[in-house]
Amino acid sequence: MSDVHYEATYLVETPLPLEKVAEVMAGEQSCGTFTRVEGETDELRERARATVVAIRDLGEVAQPSVRSAWLDRKSLSAPSRRGEVTLRFPVANVGVNLSTLAATVAGNLFDLGEVTGLRLESLKLPGAYRKAYALPRQGIAGTRRLTGVAQGALVGSIIKPNVGLRVEEIASLVERLCDAGLDFIKDDEIAANPVHAPLSARIPAVMAAVRRHRDRTGKHVMVAFNITDETDAMRRHADLVAREGGRCVMTSLNWCGFSAIETLRRSTDLVIHGHRNGYGAFSRHPALGIGFQAYQTLWRLAGADHMHVHGLGGKFAQADKEVVESAKDCLTALCDADDRIMPAFSSGQWAGTVEQTYRAVNTSDLLFMAGGGIMAHPGGPAEGVASIREAWRAVEAGESVDSARTKHRALADAYSFFAKR
Repeated sequence: MSDVHYEATYLVETPLPLEKVAEVMAGEQSCGTFTRVEGETDELRERARATVVAIRDLGEVAQPSVRSAWLDRKSLSAPSRRGEVTLRFPVANVGVNLSTLAATVAGNLFDLGEVTGLRLESLKLPGAYRKAYALPRQGIAGTRRLTGVAQGALVGSIIKPNVGLRVEEIASLVERLCDAGLDFIKDDEIAANPVHAPLSARIPAVMAAVRRHRDRTGKHVMVAFNITDETDAMRRHADLVAREGGRCVMTSLNWCGFSAIETLRRSTDLVIHGHRNGYGAFSRHPALGIGFQAYQTLWRLAGADHMHVHGLGGKFAQADKEVVESAKDCLTALCDADDRIMPAFSSGQWAGTVEQTYRAVNTSDLLFMAGGGIMAHPGGPAEGVASIREAWRAVEAGESVDSARTKHRALADAYSFFAKR
């Protein structure tokens, strides 16, 4: 791949020859349409057309994943086959334009009549082109510096109940969670700017609690305020967080959009904690949507510093293998600059999921968040945090958690309480 091209790899399902459909894809997403038009000269096609780099036949499928009215009209009822198709696109067609990059690699292709399934699996960018977009303003190194956690996994939790608490109740809970020994606290994705706890009041109240804890202990706990909103409102919320001494904001990426996150990134140095809620709509079907490697690549170009990957053995639908691969994607640089972002593990996490997490990703450069795994611990939140920290200390030292829990009451109590649930 040259510096003037980028590549996208797709899973394609079709009853037509894969070679024919690959060419249709290349034309549709560059200079072509269903027929050659006036002005589409050989010179223009040479310069602007996407090209097919590779095709790998993956075999026939028992039934098509989705129906195509176009195929019905053509009376094409042959069995569908799946294949892996890699297309190469000219950078010049897009320029430095994230929304158009996304529209090119993940646009009308999903609606092509020729396919009964299509999934964007990966996106590979030349280094110079990647660096033309935003790099993480903080990323892993900045998050560690701002939290004062130089080594080990960062331990975090989520404000619970998800929504409904008033400002003073949230501030009180944050103070309690700070005292419990957390590194990171975040809002839930559905708790942004509710009438009963508006950000204009919640941010100052919560940050006052964080500052009191810092003054007592010297530790500045990072709070990710959910500022999901329209773009100008998010910028105002972020400015308030910064004025109050906060260091992080959270956004629901899919519902804010690339442009909003890019604008936010340009306007603040705060850590952007990227929440991927809704990603399942793009990814759960194995033959449709967008795979996480491509998905997180696009959001890294927007400037996110953290990205949710769910958790091992958690409450969501993703297989553990997918969670691990997603975390490794976040931890893999896209260019020769350090543009790695911190994977955020969450959903059903507790001390008992620490060992498999560490063994699978082989790093502590991650955010390990537990809601019930901390706040439902029989000894209270402080014991919940202690149980998770003891589990991380054990696995990082090469000790099994089974051995460690014979020595640490908080860890033993966590297993007694959560293992049977």
